[in-house]
Amino acid sequence: MAAPRLIYRFDEADPDNAILFGGKGAGLARMTVGGLPVPPGFVITTEACRRFTEDGRLPDGLVRGALDHLADQEAATGRTFGGGPKPLLVSVRSGAPVSMPGMMDTVLNLGLNEAAALALAQATGSTRFMADVYARFHRMYSDIVLRADGDAIAAAATPVLAGIEADTDPAAAFAHLHDALVRVEHDDVGTSVPDDPTLQLEQAIRAVFESWNSRRAVTYRKVHGIPDSLGTAVVVQTMVFGNLGSPSGSGVAFTRNPSTGEPELYGEFLEGGQGEDVVAGTVTPQPIAVAAVRHPDLFAQLEQLCTHLEELYRDVLDIEYTVEQGTLYLLQVRSAKRTAQAAVRIAADLYRKGWLEPAEALAQVTADHLRQSERPRFDEDAVAGARLAGRVLATGVGASPGHVSGKVVLDPDRAVALAEAGDAILLARPTTSPLDLHGMLASVGIITAMGGATSHAAVVARALGKPCVVGCAALDIDPAARRLSVNGSSYDEGSVLSIDGASGEIFLGDLPSSEGRAEGADIDTVLAVARQSAGCLIYGIATTPAQVEAVIGRGAAGIATRVSEVLATTGRFEELLAQLVAARPGTPLDLGGFEQVIADVMTPLFVAAGDAEIAVRAVDLVSEDHVEILETPRMLTALPRAGLPIGVPELLRVQIAGLAIAAHRAELRRPPELTVRHVSDPGEVAELRRLAAEETDGPGRAPILIGATLTSPRGVQMAPELAPLSDFLWLDVRRLQAAAFGYPASLFLTGEPLDDYVRRGMLAIDPRQQADGPMAQLLASLSVTRISTPQCRLGVRLAGPVSEGLGAAFYRAGFRNFAIDAEEIRVADLALGKAALADTNGR
Repeated sequence: MAAPRLIYRFDEADPDNAILFGGKGAGLARMTVGGLPVPPGFVITTEACRRFTEDGRLPDGLVRGALDHLADQEAATGRTFGGGPKPLLVSVRSGAPVSMPGMMDTVLNLGLNEAAALALAQATGSTRFMADVYARFHRMYSDIVLRADGDAIAAAATPVLAGIEADTDPAAAFAHLHDALVRVEHDDVGTSVPDDPTLQLEQAIRAVFESWNSRRAVTYRKVHGIPDSLGTAVVVQTMVFGNLGSPSGSGVAFTRNPSTGEPELYGEFLEGGQGEDVVAGTVTPQPIAVAAVRHPDLFAQLEQLCTHLEELYRDVLDIEYTVEQGTLYLLQVRSAKRTAQAAVRIAADLYRKGWLEPAEALAQVTADHLRQSERPRFDEDAVAGARLAGRVLATGVGASPGHVSGKVVLDPDRAVALAEAGDAILLARPTTSPLDLHGMLASVGIITAMGGATSHAAVVARALGKPCVVGCAALDIDPAARRLSVNGSSYDEGSVLSIDGASGEIFLGDLPSSEGRAEGADIDTVLAVARQSAGCLIYGIATTPAQVEAVIGRGAAGIATRVSEVLATTGRFEELLAQLVAARPGTPLDLGGFEQVIADVMTPLFVAAGDAEIAVRAVDLVSEDHVEILETPRMLTALPRAGLPIGVPELLRVQIAGLAIAAHRAELRRPPELTVRHVSDPGEVAELRRLAAEETDGPGRAPILIGATLTSPRGVQMAPELAPLSDFLWLDVRRLQAAAFGYPASLFLTGEPLDDYVRRGMLAIDPRQQADGPMAQLLASLSVTRISTPQCRLGVRLAGPVSEGLGAAFYRAGFRNFAIDAEEIRVADLALGKAALADTNGR
């Protein structure tokens, strides 16, 4: 069997196969086939990377194949690789199937040696241009391939370049520059950039493959859940030069504003610079709007191409481009990283335009997008006061929105250490690079003195959802001195600052925050799609009338509450507990009159709920949520039967009666539901129903529905027998997970220590994200109950963060009723909508 092909020209690659050709290669293929201005090139597939990783060497024949494709490029361009009269220089860039901006390596201007350099000077008529390109090549190649100090290489080149003009003798200039560069390279790593362009190409391809498993790339994949097995493609493309004459330059364009979602061409242009200058953030480019004034025809063409590509991809795009002496070239296209607010707006806009189907619109929005779009913002009065008081330290470019305060730290390692100690950290750097990633991950916000809205700091911050201010030229950030200065004033590391990642303002001191607000109309559009697709009924957890109004405002069709928490927030819970603890074994428990207390505290909630569905959880005297309040050991000593679901019928009676009175007072049109936890036997439900019949009979009392919350594997297994006696059954997911794993239920509601436990491979899957085998079996058994007893409604109580994986598992099992924490209601809507559409499209 012939070995699979590993190299394809852009016009041969499949634009829809990013897994094989990487996102960059697939995008270049699509643009090339579409006739857009793309410099020619070829793609080495991800399969070659996987072989390299397995074997520790480049696949046999790969370099020969690359040279054959370079021969095609020579024929297409009329240039010569490694020589003249017109030299062919190429870029060698990584291109993973999933965008990983800045995480892997690139080498530009490859193919330069003495013959090619002198030919370049002759062809362009500028020795200065040749010298600049040669110095750039050595700095990047030395850094990426030889692992030398690229900054030292650049420093060695600077004084030599200062003495070279356009008309300087090329041979003399080359000899002087070459000697300076090679000397530093040898001093640093004992070798230098090879003169043989074939060897340059081979080593660069190897370096790009090796960068797939660099520390920063592995960290990025772990954070973003990207499989290590994908590998990266390598894109070899003819170089075009943004630093060759005028008008020339390089830039990054977004088809919409990636911070706000505003439908406008957004980005930057660095006149006289190469793309590496823009992305690295080492200089501050011009906004496209400013550059377009100088070059209106050029940027009109760019806008036209961007509009065409956005409609073609039906997505907002990030496009790298270069202008060489007035000719525009597109070098890369990919789906743009965007903020949460932008993601929601863009999905809503494209759906309203008819470009996206429902499933596609929901796919563009994630749970984290919804969470971030509603995060806290600075109090408006506090911001106004800070401005009036002169507390705006400096203003840069708002690159990723959000409002955060923290201690400013100027070193990524110290940022990690202080964050782990519990401090909120703002990482401030002159500019960031992939080497700062760990500090960026640990920080709540990021500040840089240099760079623009498409710099490394800006792109990574948007991907992480962290507020970021870049290009703050007024700041002098000195990591070595642990101090930043502005306008003659200095501030030591550890000073508290606040940043507005939208306006770009940096405030001195801590600004108070108010509750965040979502982009209402856009979120409504997206969630309307989700709700219509899913057809689910979501109960939002609420304890006060204000919370009831809030959860209904967030889209919940019902409310779920707990008698114990309502009593606690009204100061009556301790009164009930005192009566329970005072009980003597063997004597009747007198709770007479407490039904009126319950009616009094529940009536305002019922009134606020109006026509919404209402589910009420009875007091659970052994609840893991209230161990300290309940003083559970003392409670069980005084009243041992409190540990049984129906062990204290007196307590159940007053709760049933209180709810019945409250329902009557509130004139509810739908009877509320009362659920009791830990039930697992039909006899318990039968007794509960008998108590309900007695306590709801009489004037001034309304009927209520009766059901159980299943917290044990036995309860789930007995569901077919419980259902005929119940109006509904709730599945307490976290309690069932605790029972199945033997862990405390609270572990399933937090990140650590379970995050680390999963990372260490102690669990095959993360139970907070997916349904494992035992959970799937429980869900399957309940599906039988749903079919056999349709009059009994089945619901899921899912505490804590809602994951798409678990939401899909419950949806597929037939659950359509969910009790969700208030802040996760919209996330649940999204997850269930995606599950419904996936189920429909999968049929």
